[in-house]
Amino acid sequence: MTKPADPLLLLETAIAADIHNGALPSGSWLKQIVLQKRYGCSRGDVRRALDRLAAQRLVVQLPNCGYRVHGLDTARLDELRQVRRILEGAAAELMLGRADAAALERLRQLAGAFSRAVQHGTLLDQHEANQAFHAALLALCPNAELVRLIRELRLRMPSAVVTQWPEAGWAEESARQHHAMVEALAAENGTAFRAAVCAHIRSAAVPAAAAPPSRRRGGLVAAG
Repeated sequence: MTKPADPLLLLETAIAADIHNGALPSGSWLKQIVLQKRYGCSRGDVRRALDRLAAQRLVVQLPNCGYRVHGLDTARLDELRQVRRILEGAAAELMLGRADAAALERLRQLAGAFSRAVQHGTLLDQHEANQAFHAALLALCPNAELVRLIRELRLRMPSAVVTQWPEAGWAEESARQHHAMVEALAAENGTAFRAAVCAHIRSAAVPAAAAPPSRRRGGLVAAG
């Protein structure tokens, strides 16, 4: 029998997805009653999901204020990006020679889907297409612990959808880099593949954090 989905895990995943697609921007304050209505769940489940996300450092709990989407200063974000380049560069080395014809065709299709989303889709379309491409790419890495570390690190950082792609030309550049990664994999060119992966992890400005909300009526402001 299929194990029933954990409602709390589904809620936690939904909030995390909205953080990463920019619906709940970095630095925004989270009003629990608003989240309760937004996701159609109990106040207790919202609190437990936020506690879980705080443990993952996606949100931060501030005494006497409540919860806020984790905001990072420029220096810390650059440090995390440096770690990403190290980890994903190491993963890139392990991916070489593991992409068969079917995997390469799948990656080309996903890279094309992202390019079309950049040209004609919404930011949410771009986010989902980008996630699909990187999930398929990371599936080529045989080191499960390395994959886990990369995924956890990405969760601690604001999404490109809010830090990079609104800048002119950067979504298009991301699309070109996707295609470059695929072709380097196909050619089994380790130098080019690693360079494309590391170039894809660029520095970006950090969205400004919101000021602490008013405590009037015990509420905290939620984005969106």
